[in-house]
Parts: sequence; C-alpha cells; structure tokens
Amino acid sequence: MVPNNWLVLIHKIPPKPNALRVKIWRRLQRVGAVAIKQSVYVMPISEQSLEDLSWTLKEIVDGGGDGSISEVRFVEGLTDEQIISLFQYSRKADYEKIIQDANLLLTEWSSGKIDPRNPAVRASVQVTKLQHRLDEVAAIDFFQAPEMGTAEILIKDLAARSSAGGSDSIAQKDELTELRGKIWVTRKNLFVDRIACGWMIRRIIDETAVFKFVESDTYTPKADEVRFDMFDGEYTHEGDRCTFEVMIQRLGLQDRGLVALAEVIHDIDLKESKYGHAETDGLSAMLTGLAASQPNDDKRMILGMQLIENLYAYYLRKKGR
Repeated sequence: MVPNNWLVLIHKIPPKPNALRVKIWRRLQRVGAVAIKQSVYVMPISEQSLEDLSWTLKEIVDGGGDGSISEVRFVEGLTDEQIISLFQYSRKADYEKIIQDANLLLTEWSSGKIDPRNPAVRASVQVTKLQHRLDEVAAIDFFQAPEMGTAEILIKDLAARSSAGGSDSIAQKDELTELRGKIWVTRKNLFVDRIACGWMIRRIIDETAVFKFVESDTYTPKADEVRFDMFDGEYTHEGDRCTFEVMIQRLGLQDRGLVALAEVIHDIDLKESKYGHAETDGLSAMLTGLAASQPNDDKRMILGMQLIENLYAYYLRKKGR
C-alpha cells in the first residue's frame, strides 16, 4: 500500500567536528531512513520511525545542531511511488551481498566436496549468521525490495541442506501437457526470476496460463495450482541454479536461445558474473526501472515478459536459428 503521508527529518549539523556528521549519517542508515535532499531524510509513518527520528534529532541537538521532524504529504515534484523506489533501492545492495554469500555456500555444498551435515563444517552456524543479516535488513525494508525473496529462498535452501533430514534434489523431467490449465502461483513484487519464469510459462507451457500473486512464501497450493520461485514450490531454486534454470532442466528444453537467456537471468538473480553476457547489465537496469515504476504485479509481468521476449529473439537471431 502506498502511503500518503511521511515523516521527514530536516537537520542542520555544525561543520565541525566531522565525527558528529558521520555519526548521524550512520544512525540514519541503521534505522532505514533515506535522503531526498541534502540534510532531508524521510521515513514511513509509524511509532518506531518517530522514535528513531526523535532519538536522532536529540543527538543532533546535543551535538550543537538543529532540526525538526514533520509529518508531510508530497503534492508536487517527488511522488510517493518515487520515494518507495528510493527505499527499495537502498535495501537492494544489502540483499545482494546476502544473496552472493548464500549462493557461494550453495555452490560449495552442491559440489560434493563439502557435506553440510558434517558437524565440522558448522553449517548451521553459517546459516544462522546469514539469517541474522537477513532479519536486520528486513527490519528496515519497509516496502519489500524485490531482492528480498531471492535471499529468503536461498537461506531456506541452505537451512534444509544443513539439517540432518536434508536431502539433495532429485532430477526429474516433467511433461508439458500435465502443466496446462494450471494456475501458477508466486510471490508478489515480481523481479527477474519470476518474470522470466512467467514468460516461459506463457510462451512454452500454456499461452493462456493464469498467474496468482501471494504475500506469503509458505503458501499452500490448491489442487490446480503450481508454485514457482517460492520455498518448497514445485519449481524453485535448486543448488546454485535459479528457478528459470530449474524449469528449463525439468522440462527438458534444449533451445540454444533459452540457454543464453538462462545465463543472463542467473547472473542477475544470483548477483554473479558467472557467464558475463554483455546484455546482462542492460536487462538488469530495465527490470529495475520496471520494478520502480510499476507497482502492479499483473502489469509488471506483462511488461517484463516483453523485455524477456525481445532478448530471447535477439539470441535466436544471434545464434543463427
């Protein structure tokens, strides 16, 4: 839900000592405030936000500065949606670091050289640390940045692999005919992996497929529903592969254009440069802009699928098919 009103802190800090300015900047970062102009910070309205900004203002005043906290509504210029995008972008880098570290562990544990169930590996300790970092970021992720879902799935996968009852994924091949007429369920706030999977579902599996977007990552499906890019979903991350790659493997698809496309999706979703396609940064930028400008998931899916289709067509032409 897009808020109409915001809390705004406007402050003036003496140029000396510089330590006070750095201290206040770090504190505002920790509580999740974002700057909309120099010395002007905004937060969504809540009792916790007001308390955090009030303590920050007290530190500023105690240090010889000045400031005020206001409840405001933006009428012209900056829109509420643009402010939300600033919050999501601020959390993007935090989640990306967690995703990189989690994927590194998954790659090691999937290699067969390391058994995460071996007590000497201390896998549960590593997973707990990652979960703690995720919880800290999530606490100040007021508008659920798209990268949050990928981080959650990876850490849940790590937790399952580190448990005594964890099991390796079993290779299987699914029949396309059995998947037609299904309702495809995934998490809200779509980003690269879910959009790419949606494109594959509509283009290859069922051109009339219906999508359903849910809040929870632990959704229990009905008989005619298939979950994708969700923890414990019928199609989700396996090892160091994103959901799009898993679907290609499970459906037995051999299209060379799909292979190149999957490599781009992998690098964007898992924050890697494993394949290093020149088109990766461009698609990432366009999808990031799409997520920032289009809060409606149905519209975001349609527009995102067109971007994926364009890149797929490019790879087919490039590979001379």
